[in-house]
Amino acid sequence: MFERFTKGARATVTGAVTHAERTGAGPVTEEHLLLALLDQADGRASFAVAALGLTDRRASVEAALAEARRRGGMTKADADALADIGIDLTAIVSRIEEAHGEGALTGDRRDRRRWTGGRAFTKGAKKILEKSLRIALGRGDRFIGEEHLLLALTASPGVVADVLAEHGATYGTVGRALYGDGEQGRDRRAG
Repeated sequence: MFERFTKGARATVTGAVTHAERTGAGPVTEEHLLLALLDQADGRASFAVAALGLTDRRASVEAALAEARRRGGMTKADADALADIGIDLTAIVSRIEEAHGEGALTGDRRDRRRWTGGRAFTKGAKKILEKSLRIALGRGDRFIGEEHLLLALTASPGVVADVLAEHGATYGTVGRALYGDGEQGRDRRAG
């Protein structure tokens, strides 16, 4: 599939690997893909990211991702669902951190494991890559661009999509920024 990636999409994937290496993370995650997309200076995705104001709010995006990691990767919807049945996720996280230290739920393995060779991708990150292919094919595009990766991140339920939505980048708003009002609807059938 990688042979179908444009130069920009390849740069995003290799940038995600760099983010994982720099932070000492284990495998490459959806979060690393998003951060690599935010690093892009040109291309369709960077245009959409800038048009939606994400470039100017990168610190806020990173803080929201860090908070989600602190919650053990649970989305705000997960926290709300737990609250509906009387479970306070914030209180649970606080208790766990009191007992095991700050960031105990982040899944940070820097101290426990050194990665050598190529980086693995999480199941979620692989799904983003696969979904980007489906989105590209659904649009009739022969190649997968970084814009397809961005759309896949917004269309896949989870923390990254939630953080993007909190910052005004939903599947619909990204589609409009990329293709205008009449074009983004075509992408829906790829999901």
